[in-house]
This record gives sequence, C-alpha cells and structure tokens, in this order.
Amino acid sequence: MSGSEDIKTLSELLENYKGRFISFANSYVQDSAIAEDFTMEAFMDYWEMRNMLQPDSNIPAYILTLIKHKCLNHLKRKQLQEDISQRLRTVAEWELNVQISSLEVCEPTELFTTEIKEIVNRTLQQLPLQTRRIFLMSRVENKTRQEIADELNMTSKGVEYHIAKALSLLRVNLKDYYTFLPFLF
Repeated sequence: MSGSEDIKTLSELLENYKGRFISFANSYVQDSAIAEDFTMEAFMDYWEMRNMLQPDSNIPAYILTLIKHKCLNHLKRKQLQEDISQRLRTVAEWELNVQISSLEVCEPTELFTTEIKEIVNRTLQQLPLQTRRIFLMSRVENKTRQEIADELNMTSKGVEYHIAKALSLLRVNLKDYYTFLPFLF
C-alpha cells in the first residue's frame, strides 16, 4: 500500500469506527475522555504497526483488540489501586481502634505515678529534717496541725510554716503535674 492509500484507509477507519470504539471503551472505563484517549492511542498503535500486519488482517478487529487491552489494563490498575486503598483504610481503621481502646483504658494518674513519686521523694530529701518530718506527719499520717504541734512541742503557726515551706517547694518541682495531684495542694 502506498502512503496516500494508508492515510485514506486510516481516515475511513476513523470516520467509520471512532465513535463506536469510543462508546465501546467508555462502556467499560466509564470516562469519555479516557475512552477517547484509548481509542486514539489504538489508532496510532495501528498506524505504527500497519506494515507488520498481514494484508488480509481485519483492521477494525485489530484496533478494537488494542482498545480492549487498554481498557483491561486501566481497569486492572484501578482495581489494584482500590485494593491498596481498601488495605490502607483497613490498617487505618485498625490503628484507630487500637488508639481508641488504648485511650479508653488509659488512666492519666497511673501514667505519672512513678515519676511523681520520684520527684516527691527527691523534693522531700531536699527539705530540712524538721520540715520533712512535719510535712510527712501532716500528709502521710493525717495528723492535724495541733496534733503535730503538741507532739513536737511547737506552736500551730510553726507547723503551718513548715508545711507551707514543703508545699512551696513541691509546687515548684511538680508544676507540670498539678492536674494529677489535687491531694497535695
């Protein structure tokens, strides 16, 4: 076939089959722009391969087969993307459920208990012996100020001074834990 005959054949194919091929592709890919692209790509592929085809080849069937494979590849890619998206959604859902479960059983006061105890112990060790003793009698032994004063032969105001001194230092050292320590302050 000569070059002008090839062009004439291609023009006739386009005129006779382009619309039908686009409709065929669109029925599968559900996107007219993609269907048109696949159809035109198939015509270009045919044009590039035309000299390798048998002279008695059914050219419309050949082009339609090219379109079919383009649509199949497109749908398989789409299916793979959907599978991946579904897996990602499943993983995200699982992670969300784990986070929800974890948060439901979380007790903030328990998270900081060890840390708080260490800070309190270090702070108490920094206090003078008399102040530490009075503070522990007040907070651990639950003695009243008057009971402590009587036991240590001092005034109630003196007991208040030592408790205030201990609380002041504890407030400074535990400033980041106020919400978890209402019993101290």
